[in-house]
Amino acid sequence: MDRVTPAASVTARPAAPPRLVLAGSVIVDMVLRIPRLPERGGDMLASHAARAVGGGFNVLAAARRLGLPAVYAGGHGTGPFGDLVRTALDAEGVTPLLAAHPGRDTGYCVVLVDSDGERTFVTAPGAESELGPAEARQVAGAPRPGDLVQLSGYGLAHPGSADRLTELAATLPEGVVLSLDPGPLVADLEPARLARVLERVDWLSCNRREAGLLTGLADGAAAAGELSRRLRPGAGVLVRGDVDGCWLVAAGDGAVHVPGRPVRAVDSNGAGDAHVGAFLALLGRGARPLDAARGANLAASVAVTRHGPATGPTAAEVAALLAPGDPLAALLGSAPPRS
Repeated sequence: MDRVTPAASVTARPAAPPRLVLAGSVIVDMVLRIPRLPERGGDMLASHAARAVGGGFNVLAAARRLGLPAVYAGGHGTGPFGDLVRTALDAEGVTPLLAAHPGRDTGYCVVLVDSDGERTFVTAPGAESELGPAEARQVAGAPRPGDLVQLSGYGLAHPGSADRLTELAATLPEGVVLSLDPGPLVADLEPARLARVLERVDWLSCNRREAGLLTGLADGAAAAGELSRRLRPGAGVLVRGDVDGCWLVAAGDGAVHVPGRPVRAVDSNGAGDAHVGAFLALLGRGARPLDAARGANLAASVAVTRHGPATGPTAAEVAALLAPGDPLAALLGSAPPRS
């Protein structure tokens, strides 16, 4: 049975269509727009305040909007924030795998967005940060051959889920594709834990800051090449460069620069997640890695022109940005798989 591989397009599908299984955390974002970050001990009035579901939801929504079935295999609480999460998942057609956690609400993140569109986070963990033994077994049994599993550095940093998610990653069967986004907390991850997950990773996607922290290299291409040498043979790397696009290493080849689409950014919150979700969705639908990276760049370029965390575009919106006859446009215009 064939699976999605880092090196080649999918020409034969498993009996059931691929799905994105997010073994991560969905939280609620409390977004405050401010002119700049206040000085230490200072205060500032926000020009706008909003509440939205974010975290791993951004990845799930981006993938669903490009036509890939998705499953949320993470915790959610029984309080008002948990209710918000389940409503948002249902609206996007995402299936939650686990039951609501009794007696604890979903966590939240305060997101400060300055006038340049840059964002700064402070997170208060909740039910999504816990993964009990029975839940871990349920998550481990969820992926089926051909599925793509997305793991975040946040899950590897939470004491209540880190050990079990590490074990999940290390023991995934070879018929399942594992993607890791180490996230802003990459420098705080236990090195031995991160190394064990990287031994199994099929795709590593991180931004330039995170790649620099992992490698000590500021250049996106050099960092992508160095990261690829740390992964198992055939695994791929994406280093996201915002307006510069991304650098792709697939199947041991050298780093390829995939240009971005310049836009006027108003909010970068969730742009990296939109890139990850779009890339995995396009891989799951049969795109070659280079085409999937092009599509992910376009998806992220649309996301930053919209306020809010889950602002990834639809397949039609991405297809409209492609030249006539582009094979990616044909793929996006085809009927999406049914779960």
